[in-house]
Amino acid sequence: MSTSSATPSPPSLPEPILRRKLGEEVLGRLLERIRSGQWPMDTQLPSERDLMTTFAVGRPAIREALQALERMGLIAITHGERARVVAPTADSVLQQVGDTARRVLETSPGTLDHLKQARLMFEVSMVRIAAQRATAADIRRIEAALEAHRAAIQEVPLFLKRDMEFHRTIAAMTGNPIFAVVSQSMFEWLESFHVNLVRAPGAEQLTLAEHARILKAIAARNPEAAARAMTAHLTRANKLYRLLESPDATTGSSPPKRAKKRL
Repeated sequence: MSTSSATPSPPSLPEPILRRKLGEEVLGRLLERIRSGQWPMDTQLPSERDLMTTFAVGRPAIREALQALERMGLIAITHGERARVVAPTADSVLQQVGDTARRVLETSPGTLDHLKQARLMFEVSMVRIAAQRATAADIRRIEAALEAHRAAIQEVPLFLKRDMEFHRTIAAMTGNPIFAVVSQSMFEWLESFHVNLVRAPGAEQLTLAEHARILKAIAARNPEAAARAMTAHLTRANKLYRLLESPDATTGSSPPKRAKKRL
């Protein structure tokens, strides 16, 4: 009686070994030393020449690795001095996220709407906290921000800058430094879409009126009123804004090409 034998499996193919750039290899080894505590915080790394000798590579690979560590917020590089190990901060970490998000925003269709939705949820929650925690000094600070914004109404670039500062002031009022950094990042991501909006006839006055309502709610320490005012500001859910978007608004001509990309 014969028995059937199982067909042997073909030998598995060897997995390809990916070649790493010299700079990436150096980066990995430097990271190991930093994470292991070999170079504690606030200590200097060896000189570029010493690192070149240690890893038997050229200066370009060393500099590429050091620049990557600097972008990661793990070292500080000062001209004429050796690199120093530093503790990552919320700002340095979020800067990396911001750079990635900006690239995604520039290349992915539909990302803008997602970002606007995220910003709405973020800023509405943030303004609630600001209204709850607002001190007398905070109120004076945001009043000054609104006055500076109003004074810049004739200068579009400055008006945009003051707009950002008003929202960053609210972020600072929460007492959470991460809120301030995220708020700044969101404005940077949206900046290219925002510039043309404030050129629409009458949009400046609308923005100022909305900011004034937000300020009033914060000054009254009314979180829900502040949230409603911020929601209205970011969604532009009012007749005046729809009028500004209409082809014959104010001047009888079409609005700027990108004015409909609302923030």
